[in-house]
Parts: sequence; structure tokens; C-alpha cells
Amino acid sequence: MTPRPPAQLIDRFGRVVDYLRISITDRCDFRCVYCMAEDMTFLPRAQILSLEEIYVIAQAFTELGVKKIRITGGEPLVRKDALSLLNNIGQLDGLKELVITTNGSQLDTMSAALKAAGVKRINISLDTLDAAKFKVITRTGDLQKVLDGIQAAKSTGFERIKINAVILKDRNHDEVCDLVQFAVDNGIDISFIEEMPLGVVSKHDRSEAYYSSFMIKQDLAQRFNLIASMEKTGGPSNYFTVADTQTRVGFISPHSENFCSTCNRVRLTVEGRLLLCLGNEHSVDLKAVLREHPNDTKVLKQTIINAMQIKPEKHEFNIHEQPVILRYMNMTGG
Repeated sequence: MTPRPPAQLIDRFGRVVDYLRISITDRCDFRCVYCMAEDMTFLPRAQILSLEEIYVIAQAFTELGVKKIRITGGEPLVRKDALSLLNNIGQLDGLKELVITTNGSQLDTMSAALKAAGVKRINISLDTLDAAKFKVITRTGDLQKVLDGIQAAKSTGFERIKINAVILKDRNHDEVCDLVQFAVDNGIDISFIEEMPLGVVSKHDRSEAYYSSFMIKQDLAQRFNLIASMEKTGGPSNYFTVADTQTRVGFISPHSENFCSTCNRVRLTVEGRLLLCLGNEHSVDLKAVLREHPNDTKVLKQTIINAMQIKPEKHEFNIHEQPVILRYMNMTGG
């Protein structure tokens, strides 16, 4: 096998980028209140990358040293032929980890096929264990279908399964202990996420709904002994282990514990924008590059290398102000 070249994606702050998150659709079968508007208008087909274009970009990134790719959406598994794309990406030379973030609605029927495609780990969004509350938060979701999907994923035997829970004050903050207990009982992990101010939402005031990682840890300390862990998965979570269990509890804290100094990630939006930071609009239009130079991967790769020089030092989220970033999370990729 040809020796792997040294990492080529290094930004002006010396951070090596070896993790790419790819949104393959802005569509979703849920309408979560913190992710999108209730009456979302989705992108026309001509504006989004084809599966073939996504694969070409993923291949270029792995040839530039990216070792981990996460497939996201919207809900990635509602895109037609998503499994075919996953199969192709899973076979890329140099890729160490193919992972996916999903709302869990399709896992009861697709878990085995995902594992066969090379997916090693799955993150499943689950903000509540209360069926009525789940309906309110997701607007359209069925909690039992997601719970069935989690059990199907467990039976399939992925390396790790993790729940992602966005915690909002007076919405679901009183469930953090129950969510950790659910993770412990099922032998899976969980990460708590402070809400990120992307897009204008109407169902709650973000500053009033803000519930920090520190407050979550205080709540959990009443019931669990959390032991700090040095373990990392390539993402922004700071992990703890629940004593006497295999369950890890992560905290993604864009407001209270800024994690930008170690950022190793970039995002490819469904429109083909290479987004250099979740909380800024610094980006490069890779779709335009692909379509202007359809058979020239050298141009594509040089564009990606050059883009590292506009990756900002950090995001500037402010939970107390209207968002500067008007794109919704479903457009960005979870």
C-alpha cells in the first residue's frame, strides 16, 4: 500500500483538520423546535449536491488526510440511496471512521445495512423519554419508533452508540438523570448539548431556555458519580464515565466551555458549501468548483487546502442576542 502523505489540512492557528462532517440532505421527518422552523421550505434538487459529487469531495478529503467522516442531515437516512453513498465512502483508503448522526426513526429497518456499509458508530438524537414531550419537541416524531431503533442498533453490534440530548430549561432539563439512567441501562453513551443559536426560532426564547453544562453536572451529581475521562472521539465532547458502568457522559458546551482551540472539524453543507466553522459564515463553494472543473480533482483539493486559511479562530455565539447565523441546523448538518 502506498504510504499515506502527511496531513495537508492545517489552518493558520496550527490546528490539523482530520474530521469532516457531511450533510447529505436538509430534509427530515421531524421538525425539532431548536433545529428548524415548523413551515420549513427545503432546497430544490438542483441546489444540492448529488451523491456522486458528495463522494468525490469525501475522496478528496481523505486523500488530504481526513481520517473521520460523519454523515448528517437533516435526517440523512431519508435521502434516497443514502446507503449506496455510505457503502462507497466506507471503502475510501485512509478513512479510519465512518459514523452517522440520525434521529433514529429509520434504524429499526436500516441498522444492519448501515453496519454492512462500514458505519462504526451511531449518534442518535433523543431529548426526552416522555412521549408527549417528544411530540412537542419534534412536532412530528414518534418516541416509540426511536426507542425501537435504538434497540435495533444495539442488536446490530456497532462499536459505540450514543444519545445526543439538547437540554432546554423548563422543557426537558428535569430529565437529565433519567436520560443518563436510560443510557446506563442500555449500555450506551450520552452527550448533553447546550443549544446553539442557529436560525430564528419562535417556540422559545433561547436566553431563557439556556441550561448550561455546569447546571446539568450539578443535577447529575445528586444521583451519579461521574469520573473525569481523558477519552476523546474526535469531536467536541468532554467525557466522564458513570462509576461502575461502561457508560460515558459527554458535554458539548459551546457557550460555557468554548472548545474552539482544539477544533479539528469542517463541515460540508448539502448545498456544497465548505463551512469552516459552525458559528461563522466563513465558507467556500465546493459545488461551484466541482461543476466548473468536473474532472479535475487537483483544483478541488487545492481549493480545500486554501480554505484552511480562512478557518476562524473561534465562534462568537451569544445566547442572549438574536442569532447572527440565520441558517438552521438542518441546513448546516448536525
